[in-house]
Amino acid sequence: MTPELLARSLQEFLSAAGSAVIVEDGQVIFDLASAHYSISSEKNRCLLHLWSEERNLVRHVIDAETKSGTMILTVRRFAQARPHKMEICRDRDHRTPVAQRAARSRYARTLERALRRQFPDWPLDKSRLLTTMDLERSFSPVYARGLQRKGRSAFAVLGVSHQETQAAVDASLTFALLWLQACREREAGKSLVEGLRLYVPPGTSATLQVRLAHLDHNAAKFQLFEFDDRDESSNQIDYSDHGNINTRLLRFPDTAQVRSRFAATINSVLALAPQSEVTVLSPTELSIRLHGLELARVRLASAPGSFRVEEEIIFGPPGYETRLNKESSPAFSEFIRTVVEARSTGGDRRDPLWRMYPERWLESLVFKNVCAVDSQLDPAHVYSQVPAFSASDRAMIDVLACTRAGRLTVLELKADEDIHLPLQGLDYWARVLWHHGRGEFQQYGYFPGMQLSTRPPQLLLVAPSLRVHPSVDAILRYFAPEIEWSLVGVDERWREGIKVIYRKTSAKAASA
Repeated sequence: MTPELLARSLQEFLSAAGSAVIVEDGQVIFDLASAHYSISSEKNRCLLHLWSEERNLVRHVIDAETKSGTMILTVRRFAQARPHKMEICRDRDHRTPVAQRAARSRYARTLERALRRQFPDWPLDKSRLLTTMDLERSFSPVYARGLQRKGRSAFAVLGVSHQETQAAVDASLTFALLWLQACREREAGKSLVEGLRLYVPPGTSATLQVRLAHLDHNAAKFQLFEFDDRDESSNQIDYSDHGNINTRLLRFPDTAQVRSRFAATINSVLALAPQSEVTVLSPTELSIRLHGLELARVRLASAPGSFRVEEEIIFGPPGYETRLNKESSPAFSEFIRTVVEARSTGGDRRDPLWRMYPERWLESLVFKNVCAVDSQLDPAHVYSQVPAFSASDRAMIDVLACTRAGRLTVLELKADEDIHLPLQGLDYWARVLWHHGRGEFQQYGYFPGMQLSTRPPQLLLVAPSLRVHPSVDAILRYFAPEIEWSLVGVDERWREGIKVIYRKTSAKAASA
């Protein structure tokens, strides 16, 4: 790859990596949750600059490849001829593969002992839990899984250790439902798999409680346990109070007032990129984006060395942001020109700027033409990236809309195959249900002048038709029957315009 393409590929990966870690010589040297980076291509070289309070380094990047969520760089230190490897790991689990396998095997044996004590009349099938990978059924070695039997009855079991990430814990229900379904198919005609027992570390089950509360409890019995594999203690969690969600909604800002305040800057950017979208983030901040990629962020900030508040414009990709001033003005114009050229429907598909943030691109198109997804939706009442917070995360509902009859509709979007699409959509649906039940959307400035229906919201899961994970159907069958959901497959050429290819709906949505 050329230095320019290397720089773009690296920027694309880091922009989507969140709080990744940098590993060199087998050691974690930077945690990007607190460290900073910049990328440049100069003198026919791609340079990666990393710094934190503890250290500062620069590496000449020679090559890059991505495997299983990790970008492996071939880099060279200055004044050294021999290159070496550096890894950027999205997974914050720093253990070696051998250490991971050993720890997961120990956890499985520990959980086996606990299950024998807790359910002495329910022996494990083949007396053990599995931690092997099964690509055909999407089973990961992160989770220990097995089957407990009692006569002709059985329970599927899945557990995750405290050494795994919170993301792995939150994802456990997806794989647990797939394991439950696999057990039922395997045991058909031999035994009745009544339900699922899910074991997670102490203090990690908040998200799972909400998800489990909105599953179909006639289709299966669901039991949730917080299990500490260090002292083998177990506590069953009561998730029946599904209305008790720790979430809060932010007030919708006065968009006309904010756009008026920053009108000059908006007009100057739109002159360079007429297709850009203006998204108001708060009363003092907005973002100007082209197909979901931010061109500039405009906000009110304190002037350096004074208490005076002035307009500040930040541009550039994440991790490489620059404040607009007289010196950086040419770079700003060049940045916009480059993005406009790359991020078009006819752009080079190999260009990282074209591939960057595909879900935001899809979201921008759905926001502009929500009726293409569902003709019943009201184009006058559509919101993107609605902030709904919980104690543990800053969640953004992709698109929130309502029908012309006033029924709230949650749209969860995925541009690529994602096995977690159903349950992530369920998270946002539950939050919207919570706030709607308290009349908070209109209290906080959403849907002005609209008479909202008292009915529960709808859930639309939207993805390119060929990129819907094959396991999605198996997960959706366990949704509570009162949830009206639709799985909407759009044309693979969605960048050229949203066109629905197929639509699958829940039984209740179909009857409605």
